[in-house]
Amino acid sequence: MAEKNLDFDRVIDRRNTRCIKYDFARRRGMPEDILPLWVADMDFKTSSYVEEALVEAAGHGIFGYSEVQTPYFEIVRDWMKLHHGWDVQEDWLIKTPGVVFALAMAVKAYTQPGDGVLIQRPVYYPFSEVIEDNGRRVVSNDLYLGEDNRYHIDFEDFEKKLVEEKIRLFILCSPHNPVGRVWSVEELTRLGDLCVKYHVTVVSDEIHEDFVFRGKHHVFAGLKKEYAKISITCTSPSKTFNLAGMMISNIFIPDKELRRRFQKELDAAGISQLGVMGLVACEAAYSKGEEWYQAMHAYVADNIAFVRTYVADKLPGVRMTEHEGTYLVWLDFRDTGLDADALDDLIIHRAKLWLDSGKIFGESGRGFQRINAACPRSVLEEALERIRQALRD
Repeated sequence: MAEKNLDFDRVIDRRNTRCIKYDFARRRGMPEDILPLWVADMDFKTSSYVEEALVEAAGHGIFGYSEVQTPYFEIVRDWMKLHHGWDVQEDWLIKTPGVVFALAMAVKAYTQPGDGVLIQRPVYYPFSEVIEDNGRRVVSNDLYLGEDNRYHIDFEDFEKKLVEEKIRLFILCSPHNPVGRVWSVEELTRLGDLCVKYHVTVVSDEIHEDFVFRGKHHVFAGLKKEYAKISITCTSPSKTFNLAGMMISNIFIPDKELRRRFQKELDAAGISQLGVMGLVACEAAYSKGEEWYQAMHAYVADNIAFVRTYVADKLPGVRMTEHEGTYLVWLDFRDTGLDADALDDLIIHRAKLWLDSGKIFGESGRGFQRINAACPRSVLEEALERIRQALRD
């Protein structure tokens, strides 16, 4: 059989499908007629092989407790080896219902109430939520925007925060959401050496690892044996194959003691088996979805290039941060003269767009907006045209 779902220009109506992106605008305080490009899922049908595997599983008609055996691991292992050059072992793998859930388990497993947990803002806002909601303190080593229009790490501040705040857990975002950085070996090594020196455990959220458009993704735990001993690596097919609703993530923990502590929190949360459909979807995606993935990746790359040109040519006062990874584009509106609140008002009530306001990623995100480029080109163009008109008016 051939892959059937390669028409990424097709606009699919997602309304009335229990869709967070399209069906919950009013409940979340947005106008009913708003165009949403906020939450990080794609407006593309997943691989037809995934669809077919799910239909076959549904046809069995019995949905009892389910688990996977070694072939599941072998499929995941082969994907990681092929795409990221990382050799994983079966006993490292713990499956969770999503990466954010895994982050919360890590916070509980490796810190105590009142401890500081280090992140790098502006960063994916659930990082802060799982820290604060579990009674820990957010400590940020803020990234800075350089003259090259790329974000960089302040390593002196990073080490200072590790020491002064007595940090025992660092959550790394790689590739970085929302600023789009794909960290170099040199950057990751400087971070890793400091974490080893100060006995800091690293939770590396690598969920966007399959969306690299410039540079190369390097698995943090794969760079040195010393890093593997302190690492929890979070991966999932959910971003790559648009399976977020399947609630399936693959978490790799090479160190036995770190793995034991993580599993203990998982057990305490009452999680034993995951839903069968997520397991089926993951196997089908990683084993049969390569053609779809490559075609989708190329389409999204063209969309990102389209945004870059459109912003440069038609949105005065707006700048697109140099983009290397993820399908989430970080737009800088600070030269428009609008403060963060006025910018939100313009985007929501004049442009009638639902984007992610930069300020929810931390104070250093004020004046920015995050836009999801994983949608049909016509939808993306409509969104950018709405911004152009709102700024002009």
